[in-house]
Amino acid sequence: MYKILNAEKLASNIISMDIEAPRIAKHCLPGQFLIVKVDEVGERIPLTICDYDSDKGIVTIVFQPIGASTRRMADFHAGDFFEDVVGPLGQPSEFTKMDIDELKKKKIVYVAGGVGTAPVYPQLKWLYEHGITADAIVGAKTKDLIILEDKLKEVSNLYLTTDDGSYVRKGMGTDVLRDLVENQGKHYDVCVAIGPMIMMKFVCVLTKELEIPTIVSMNPIMVDGTGMCGACRLLIDGEVKFACVDGPEFDGHKVDFDLAMKRQQMYKTDEGRALLEEEEGDTHHGGCGLCGGDK
Repeated sequence: MYKILNAEKLASNIISMDIEAPRIAKHCLPGQFLIVKVDEVGERIPLTICDYDSDKGIVTIVFQPIGASTRRMADFHAGDFFEDVVGPLGQPSEFTKMDIDELKKKKIVYVAGGVGTAPVYPQLKWLYEHGITADAIVGAKTKDLIILEDKLKEVSNLYLTTDDGSYVRKGMGTDVLRDLVENQGKHYDVCVAIGPMIMMKFVCVLTKELEIPTIVSMNPIMVDGTGMCGACRLLIDGEVKFACVDGPEFDGHKVDFDLAMKRQQMYKTDEGRALLEEEEGDTHHGGCGLCGGDK
């Protein structure tokens, strides 16, 4: 059992929870994720780590109540317990593996959309703690959906934008990035984009035009989180990969976003899963017991 130490609403439909998990907190790095299980019959929910404190033994998750289990999670309070929390899983951000002196020479920009702001924060924090202050562009539909603003300001050069213009400026994250590069003379060696699939796709379209190498996090398509179900199957430069075990971070300019988004929709139905199994053969990688790929 894993105790919830704190639970709070960051926005109308976005919730943050601090979980007591000393072993996980001791070993996790930015870019990795957890699997949370509400109770014995609850589904396994992969959630990117938003923050961690190895000294206090705490990990922080941020989520939107969308499915049955996350809606139940939203009703939990401090003092309640999760049945199980597994992690850290996935590969950490590649920045954590680089030589710090070489990393300090790079100009880095992050583009986050919506709840994608949560996994951006631990990366920016890690960089800041190692003497690197990156630029961060955070976008949301409205002012009310901007999250972690104060925390982000502490560890980055923060640029905010909203689709409806209700806060700071009107426009998308891509508009801000183009403005920084083309009008403000900014140069970036690498961009990291995390958010909805369609957002990451259009960031990559822009950064390819601007010739900025780009990393994306494909955590939005994960279901099982252990490489068993095949839901997060991707084509990366024509090669089959799985977001949960090979990622979740990949070279954004090599990701087939159109196929990934189409596949994401198909995977939601029985007929779609059956068609994917037929089309993908051995690479379908089904082990979820739902799509038949494990038979």
